[in-house]
Amino acid sequence: MCRDCSCGELPTPAPTEAKVSAPAPPRRTLVLEAGLLAKNDHQAAHNRARFADLGLTVVNVLSAPGSGKTALLEQVSQRWTGGPVGVIVGDLATDNDARRLRRAGAEAVQITTGQGCHLEATMVARALEQLDPAALDLLLIENVGNLVCPTAFDLGEGLRLALTAVGEGEDKPLKYPGLFKSADAIVINKIDLAEAVGFHREEALANLSQVAPQARIFEVSARTGEGLEPLLAWLAAKGQ
Repeated sequence: MCRDCSCGELPTPAPTEAKVSAPAPPRRTLVLEAGLLAKNDHQAAHNRARFADLGLTVVNVLSAPGSGKTALLEQVSQRWTGGPVGVIVGDLATDNDARRLRRAGAEAVQITTGQGCHLEATMVARALEQLDPAALDLLLIENVGNLVCPTAFDLGEGLRLALTAVGEGEDKPLKYPGLFKSADAIVINKIDLAEAVGFHREEALANLSQVAPQARIFEVSARTGEGLEPLLAWLAAKGQ
């Protein structure tokens, strides 16, 4: 259960026995989610303005756990030629991914969310203070592995990249349309395993075209590096 947005929270069971005979007072519903998102959006606007002042390209990377986000960002960090790369990593626990990305040459900061299933704009703002953003050419935000909650939270990014892997099923975009509809680009990862897992490429592309016609599609292998150059060229062009 997310402690912030209450996804997965079970409804409070109705009492089995009335304890009070007096009429119950009128019930009021507080729209907590709307207030939470408004606060987040306010901070996201500040983040976006700061990124613009710095001329910094910022990419929010979202996917399910295990789709290969960290491996992809390792490849981008190693192959990026435009200047220093920074990464803000979100995980419930450990700093394993941040350490991997530092070894790949990135300036990496880990955000440990505990029970939180997504990053928020204030977390990104605090993490940015641990970097030297003026020295960076590209900032990658590796969001918490989750296909639902991170979609709703603007971090101030300029680009949103959704990642799916060939073993996750061709109908993933149909099951989680919100994520893919919000993406500027979609990476189909682990294409080196496509034949082994029986991946139906044309069906997957048709589903992506139906749900997210606005998004550029890149087919890559973060393990071998296959298909990375078109993605890198797209990111470089977006940063100009």
